[in-house]
Amino acid sequence: MKIETKCVHAGGITDTVGKGLNTPIFPSSAHEYLDSEDVAYPRYFNTVNQKVLVSKICDLEGAEDGLVFSSGMAAVSSVLLAFLKAGDHVVLQDELYGGSYAFVEAFFNRVGISHTFAATDPASIESAIRPETKVVFIETPTNPLLSIIDIGEVARIARRHDCLSVIDNTFATPVNQNPIQLGMDVVIHSGTKYLGGHSDLSCGAAVTTSELTSRIKETAVNFGGNLNALTCYLLERSLKTLSVRVNQQTENALQLAHFLDEHAKVRKVYYPGLADHPNHSLARDQMRGFGAMLSFELADSRLSADDFLKRLDLIKPAVSLGGVETTICDPARTSHAKMSAEARAEQGITDSLFRLSVGIENVEDLIGDVQQAIEM
Repeated sequence: MKIETKCVHAGGITDTVGKGLNTPIFPSSAHEYLDSEDVAYPRYFNTVNQKVLVSKICDLEGAEDGLVFSSGMAAVSSVLLAFLKAGDHVVLQDELYGGSYAFVEAFFNRVGISHTFAATDPASIESAIRPETKVVFIETPTNPLLSIIDIGEVARIARRHDCLSVIDNTFATPVNQNPIQLGMDVVIHSGTKYLGGHSDLSCGAAVTTSELTSRIKETAVNFGGNLNALTCYLLERSLKTLSVRVNQQTENALQLAHFLDEHAKVRKVYYPGLADHPNHSLARDQMRGFGAMLSFELADSRLSADDFLKRLDLIKPAVSLGGVETTICDPARTSHAKMSAEARAEQGITDSLFRLSVGIENVEDLIGDVQQAIEM
């Protein structure tokens, strides 16, 4: 099946009672255990709604098995700590979601795990690998500068050094990019974003092989970051429209990126779909679409960040991303606020940088809103 069809039909179970087309919701936290080999319990990640949801996401990503979590960070922390212990080392791409960066900085030293943030290119990642390195963790496109790294090359580097390769695929979504097909071992999503897609769910996912899923589950069960049945149902419902939403959002983002790129009051636009993006060709090769996220910097110093954001009418300043509505934020105060000012400066995350999560609205309305806010 093509991905549009998988979004609708993959996973799911037959409703034998009401003959409904949707998966029934099974909210029980207590299940009978006599004559049962696998006792269902939400924290064990093995209830019906959890399994159905995993099946759909695995079909979309080309994975064998996985787990769904209560948040993207529950997925990130469970995966990393499932494969790292005291004395181990992990190499991470330096351009990461601020929450992932903060988690590593705040927690790993406490438990004896060493880490290196390497520049966002395969050669830098390989040079940072040590004999004790166990995991390589990347993200592409990156948050918030939309940098692109060669997924296949990173996967090959990790295999050469006997390391597990992990990727955060939140920005691209399974619609635009499938890292497992490019050689990655584990794919993580903050389902709060595009998978949920309506700014009303908190959830995460990690998909991989059955063997690696078992290892992740051993840690995840102890952390308790499971997803409840109702949220599983709502996420499964949202995934049915994932392709429709993301394709429209991606098309809108490309048009907005071109508009901003040609505007005299915009200093720089970060979007891999632009021909002058430094990794445009690589993005075209490993992605089906360039995604619905873009960032930009204004050139007019008279227009402060707050003044610009408050002048927007249709587009709302908000934390998070990936919803059907277009939202905007300045990462220095939101997604990457937990990073030090020095770390942000090293990556190029300035106080004048805006991150735009493009929705499904009519793109002319979105362009008009940005235009009137810029042209004060």
